[in-house]
Amino acid sequence: MKSNLKSAFQFIILLGLVSCFGDIVYEGARSITGPFLAVLGASSAVVGIIAGVGEFLGYVLRLASGYLADKTRLYWPLTFLGYGALLSIPLLALAGNWEMAALLIILERIGKAIRTPARDTILSHATAQVGRGFGFGLHEALDQIGAILGPLAISAMLFITHGYRLGFALLFIPALLVLFFLIVAQRKCPTPVIFEARTKEGKKGMGKLPALFWIYVLFSFFSILGFVNFQLISYHFEVQSIISTAQIPIFYAIAMGVDAMVALIIGKLYDRIGLSCLFAIPLLTTLLPFFVFSHTYSIVLFSIILWGAIMGIHETIMRAAVADLTPLPRRATAYGIFNIIYGLAWLTGSSLIGLLYSISLGLIIALVVASEVISMVFCWQLKKCQQNIF
Repeated sequence: MKSNLKSAFQFIILLGLVSCFGDIVYEGARSITGPFLAVLGASSAVVGIIAGVGEFLGYVLRLASGYLADKTRLYWPLTFLGYGALLSIPLLALAGNWEMAALLIILERIGKAIRTPARDTILSHATAQVGRGFGFGLHEALDQIGAILGPLAISAMLFITHGYRLGFALLFIPALLVLFFLIVAQRKCPTPVIFEARTKEGKKGMGKLPALFWIYVLFSFFSILGFVNFQLISYHFEVQSIISTAQIPIFYAIAMGVDAMVALIIGKLYDRIGLSCLFAIPLLTTLLPFFVFSHTYSIVLFSIILWGAIMGIHETIMRAAVADLTPLPRRATAYGIFNIIYGLAWLTGSSLIGLLYSISLGLIIALVVASEVISMVFCWQLKKCQQNIF
């Protein structure tokens, strides 16, 4: 048993390193793709469309890739294929026009859609040994280290070279490290389902997704619907001249650091008290608009810490709960469904909050409170059935 625990822990670390270097690649690139497209002649509308199409495909295709993963059991090949698409980012160094750059950017997002359900299913098997919450929390913490290092590395490169292409080219190094650590992880445990097959949880449930999963999907939709995204937050900071433009990436890095720390804490707490942890999401999300749209520096700094904490909870226990609520044969499908609902809620909520920003802060608060109260109702239904799951 101790050997299984150690092996599972090492396996999670390897997958965490994969995600860490993956984030260095695409979060680093994301920090400069907008201005790079502008240099290539793309208009602001084109930049917005490229970003929107990429994110849409990055979420909607997860349903198909999750179903395919469960149907074929090709979890590793799909994970490799998805991470292989990261190589499109360094190839931006060779893009001669914005159309080619747009194709490469969208290709990376499609790769994320392909790999995420399969990767999260593989990860969920190992977390059965160390604790779902802690396992996903550890993975998220390593992931966020990359999310911090990537933009900072690109920023430093731009400061030194004043050119985008060399920055993109250097991302070949972390992209190759992604594939290296993925190969090591696959060789260490080619059939990770054995981690979970040896636990009682791994022997429960076959076939259909349970009714509780669909309640969880509704909870997820409404809890995400009221979450204010960083793009709008940074827009507020800029147009209201609350902080300087140069400080906005620093605030984002602070949020990512908080995300990493909270992921570990909330993950351990989830392993102790289970689904009750989910109540933290609507409670904290309800507080966010009261602080984040302030004009006071200290208050908006606090709001960024709060925003990072909420993201840490999203990326940890929301993923862990999917594994706890679904049977092994349908888990990748469940992750695909969860991710598409997450993306749909993010798109709908962001659009509504962005529209209401120019009308009334009061209406934003009303929307957030209403959506989070509804999410609490569904969370309470899950809580009542908790003893039947854990």
